[in-house]
Amino acid sequence: MFTEIVILAILSLIIVSLFSGMYFLLRDRGTSTRMVKALTVRMVLSLVLFALLMLGYWAGWLHPHGLLPPRH
Repeated sequence: MFTEIVILAILSLIIVSLFSGMYFLLRDRGTSTRMVKALTVRMVLSLVLFALLMLGYWAGWLHPHGLLPPRH
């Protein structure tokens, strides 16, 4: 349960950072570096999420379930 909460929290932060980058793009019209900083935060959060997913799979905390029924 804790892992799902962490994953959803990081995903929501990624979405917030993406929309803040879009807002700064439209608002500042290229006069500041706020958009670049927001998108840099998004990239770092995406890399952290990917690393945590790989670590969770490697450590056995996360188990893939697939969408297809198992073959017999």
